[in-house]
Amino acid sequence: MNRGLELEGQRFGHLTVLKRLDERENRYIMWLCRCDCGNEIKVNTRRLVRGTVDNCGCILEKTARRGPVAEDLTGQRFGKLVAVRRIRSQNGRTRWECRCDCGNIHIVTAHALKAGKCTSCGCSRYEKGRGVTDISGQKFGRLTALYHTDKRSKKGSVFWHCRCDCGNEVEVTEDGLLHGNYKSCGCLRQEIWKELPGQLHMVDGTCVEMLEKRKHRSDNTSGFRGIYHMNNGKYRATIGFKGKRFYIGTFKNYEDAVQARLEAENTIHGGFVQAWYTWNSLAEKDPKWAEEHPLVYEIERVNGEFQVITNMNRQMELPVHK
Repeated sequence: MNRGLELEGQRFGHLTVLKRLDERENRYIMWLCRCDCGNEIKVNTRRLVRGTVDNCGCILEKTARRGPVAEDLTGQRFGKLVAVRRIRSQNGRTRWECRCDCGNIHIVTAHALKAGKCTSCGCSRYEKGRGVTDISGQKFGRLTALYHTDKRSKKGSVFWHCRCDCGNEVEVTEDGLLHGNYKSCGCLRQEIWKELPGQLHMVDGTCVEMLEKRKHRSDNTSGFRGIYHMNNGKYRATIGFKGKRFYIGTFKNYEDAVQARLEAENTIHGGFVQAWYTWNSLAEKDPKWAEEHPLVYEIERVNGEFQVITNMNRQMELPVHK
């Protein structure tokens, strides 16, 4: 299109070109136009010159789909939608700007409105088949449900405005409250994290409780903790203790690798937990002895076997201090 083309003042159908804009649409210059009805719209050069657009949308089109005249739906209600004004047609379909009861603006074709195919902006799909359970006044952990809001989660669960015992107010989904996923505004978790170090027992960087409740890891390639499937088809077994990783062995069969790992766990982890409980029992009875005799539990690999070096054994008796 000629860059020097000037259309200001020219008429195209019911549109009068007012001025050229510094905008482009699909590489075509945009023009500000005033329709005979008084509305102003932006149209690109190509649409103006070809006559694709000759009004702001106020002139009812005659198409075979709609018959001679498009029906005026202004003010009519379709479910939660109320037709506000007719806008430019698209693909031969009359379109209407509608306001939903929830406050959203939604663009819908006249056909979809009259056929009942569209009755809301989309908010109804979250509410369909789901009412709001009255849980106002009920307490969930530290949270007290005050009132429900108009917001819903992606799964359709309504948000409740809640007050926490600490004074903070938060909005939580009804499902989250009823299923026990939320019990505070977040203050409970913070308190637990603060108290956690005092509830765990660490020895040389090793947590006794974690060894007791060890679980399967998902970051290996075999499905069992400490067992790794190698590229040559064999299985490599290792075990960690006090920040070190010890090599157990490489096995052709998965079952052999698992058995070797379990035996190592029993010797290293199981032995350590048992030794700690023995030492802790003695330490509670005589703190002074505990200071003088810290727990010793070390692992050495000698000739392919694990050997334990510890100061805890069944024969150990609590010494008497005078």
